[in-house]
Amino acid sequence: MTKCMERPVDKRGILDDEIFTYRVTKDKKVFISYEGKQVTTLSGSKAEKFIAEIVDADGKDAQLVMAKATGNFKRGNEKLFKGQK
Repeated sequence: MTKCMERPVDKRGILDDEIFTYRVTKDKKVFISYEGKQVTTLSGSKAEKFIAEIVDADGKDAQLVMAKATGNFKRGNEKLFKGQK
């Protein structure tokens, strides 16, 4: 008999610091920021799904929803804006 062990999602406890924030505009676009810098924008069905998930979430659960929505943005694939080096 094998015992199913649940893997911890946030092993280093980073999401405890509430590093993600979000805001919803009148036209239902969602802007998600990481440490004060905007990292992604959701619109349409993705925004609706995000809003439905985040309404019931609080604390670390909300941070996890936002982290999943941003994807893997801290792996060197960040877009550079004009004038940024």
